[in-house]
Amino acid sequence: MASSSYTPVVVGTGLKATVQRVGGYLAGMVMPNIGAFIAWGLITALFIPTGWLPNARFAALVVPMITFLIPVLIGYTGGRAVHGQRGAVVGAVATVGIIVGSNVPMILGAMIVGPLTAYLLKRFDAFTEDRIRPGFEMLVENFSAGILGGGMAVLGVWVIGPVVRAGTTGTGHGVEWLVNHHLLPFASFLIEPGKVLFLNNAINHGVLGPLGVAQAAEHGKSVLFMLESNPGPGLGVLLAYLLFGPRLLRPTVPAAIIIQFFGGIHEIYFPYVLMKPRMILAAIAGGASGILVFLATGAGLVATPSPGSIFAYAAETPPGSYFGVFAGVLVAAAVSFTVGSALLGFGKLAEPKVETSAAAPERAGEAEAADTAAAEPDAGLAAPKRKGQPSQRAGAQSAAGTTTEGSPTRTEV
Repeated sequence: MASSSYTPVVVGTGLKATVQRVGGYLAGMVMPNIGAFIAWGLITALFIPTGWLPNARFAALVVPMITFLIPVLIGYTGGRAVHGQRGAVVGAVATVGIIVGSNVPMILGAMIVGPLTAYLLKRFDAFTEDRIRPGFEMLVENFSAGILGGGMAVLGVWVIGPVVRAGTTGTGHGVEWLVNHHLLPFASFLIEPGKVLFLNNAINHGVLGPLGVAQAAEHGKSVLFMLESNPGPGLGVLLAYLLFGPRLLRPTVPAAIIIQFFGGIHEIYFPYVLMKPRMILAAIAGGASGILVFLATGAGLVATPSPGSIFAYAAETPPGSYFGVFAGVLVAAAVSFTVGSALLGFGKLAEPKVETSAAAPERAGEAEAADTAAAEPDAGLAAPKRKGQPSQRAGAQSAAGTTTEGSPTRTEV
């Protein structure tokens, strides 16, 4: 797979270099399609029932785009990076299988099955390259791609669906257990990874929402409404990318910040975490910090903020909780930004070092100069010898019976 132009070139070997390469591959699949994420985010923020301009006809675009279009684009891009156009086709076909087999957006699944299917086709093509009889090339190429892509799609429906459902159920039960045992800050260790895997709606509306409704009916507000919907961690991650992320990626961040923080569409920042998986630590730290502030100040909302924008937070905050709610959001953003900036090296990892690319030519130039300098003394010693002494050619001529001046020589018998 080709390295991504959105991340620095990775050199060396070892675990660190391997992790960096994997992050670069993920970026190479996700970031070329970030425009599709932004388009989906804008449509969602504008036209869903709780959006800025509710419109049922336009809102019908939301589910197909996030469920089908974006995963297929990612599977296509990942397959193309591995094996060109043929890899792109089988990657897209295989991605449809995991889409059908799951009830959540399979972004991460597309990032796995797309390149994997393309790699299998690449190995098959390498095996049959010199074994196909002339005239049968197109037949073998088309049928091999169709059979492999269709087989992986069926496998996706058969295997991926149950795995995703088991993961969703397990995550929900884990969050519920932490809530019941009053370990809310630790819930971020399950919520934030679940969010970037697009399980956010299942966690929020399937687990936290019902528990929060029961708590709000008793106390008039609930902190559970803010565990998953807090826009602070995502804002901190995006700000870290804006200031210290790869330079080619930074122009996409301002639009993502508007969609995420003001529009409440958190899915827009998930690709930024997926391209550098270590950034999930920043989201976890920000989420846990925000929950601690919510608990310390007794903050809570009267209902689930949908979408999870700062405007929805303001609308759902009861009197007397504004300070705690907004303080929790700001602290979560600050902590997430700080940790994320450190994970990005405060910009030091944004671009490959100039010395790295220039080191080889410089060393080559220095070696050439050293060779020239070493050869010059020999040349200086050899020049007088050629000027004042007979050359080897002259000696050969002398042995043949002529002097260097051309006169004959006596030959003693």
